[in-house]
Amino acid sequence: MLLGRKGEEEAARCLAARGQELLEKNCRKGHLEIDLVTLDAAGVHFVEVKSRMLPCAAPPQEAVNPRKQQRVARAAARYLAQSKDPRILPDTEVHFDVVAVTFGGARTEVEVFPDAFYPIYC
Repeated sequence: MLLGRKGEEEAARCLAARGQELLEKNCRKGHLEIDLVTLDAAGVHFVEVKSRMLPCAAPPQEAVNPRKQQRVARAAARYLAQSKDPRILPDTEVHFDVVAVTFGGARTEVEVFPDAFYPIYC
């Protein structure tokens, strides 16, 4: 849990440096959660953050499997339906990004995968 929170902080800093404004962190929509919600000129970003300590068996981003993608997409749909932010309009572009944070001793690696997936709504 602590590793995840630390990873989210690193991800938020990285995204802010890229010009994204943090709107929400750990946004709960019922039993669903979105790690970070950000906004920039390209639109609203729903960001899934995965953190790992070295050595790790697989890159963190590989943990964002189709089931996790579907859960993020459902939470995003609820967020958009309930948003009162005047900057988020019905035609605002929506992006699903993944940020992988790998901690290794004194070194931290943050990789951003913009538009990492495109959900299929059923």
